[in-house]
Amino acid sequence: MSRRLALGIAFGVALAVFGALLLSPPGADPIRPGQPAPTFTLPRLDGGPPVSLAALRGRVVLVNFWATWCGPCEAEMPAMQRLYRSLAGTDFELLAVSVDASRDEVEAFRKRLDLHFPILLDPEKSVSTRYQSYRYPESYLVDRDGRILARYIGPRDWDDAVYVDHIRDVIAGKSAAAAE
Repeated sequence: MSRRLALGIAFGVALAVFGALLLSPPGADPIRPGQPAPTFTLPRLDGGPPVSLAALRGRVVLVNFWATWCGPCEAEMPAMQRLYRSLAGTDFELLAVSVDASRDEVEAFRKRLDLHFPILLDPEKSVSTRYQSYRYPESYLVDRDGRILARYIGPRDWDDAVYVDHIRDVIAGKSAAAAE
């Protein structure tokens, strides 16, 4: 192949790629700290009334997206239970949003790990998609005004002092900065 032909092909490919990028619709902006948390209402695993994030305004909320088949999700759940227990009676709420299709698998998971915090069901992944969450576990700390303070991708030791103290500071109005 001649050099001129190769350059012509390379130029054509580059032009096609550039055109496709220019003509493709823009993607959603990434969710970042400081932005309003997307509101949602989801059913509870325990059959209680659906939970609305908007109804929790005035409280600090940790929204965690997870699945029963996710090993790192399972690994962080006991620490989440300890965090939930340690902050009971404060203006804190923990919402664990399962993206599993099977309610029975989620219930068996909850029983096996003896979890007592609210577990919500998002089998169609409509809420996790709005949060752009697909790397489970993924969590968002939401302030009293419904704004995202922090996004955490991957498991955390939620009962570690760095997270507990940070959340206590946010509850007390002392801190709004992300602790990652």
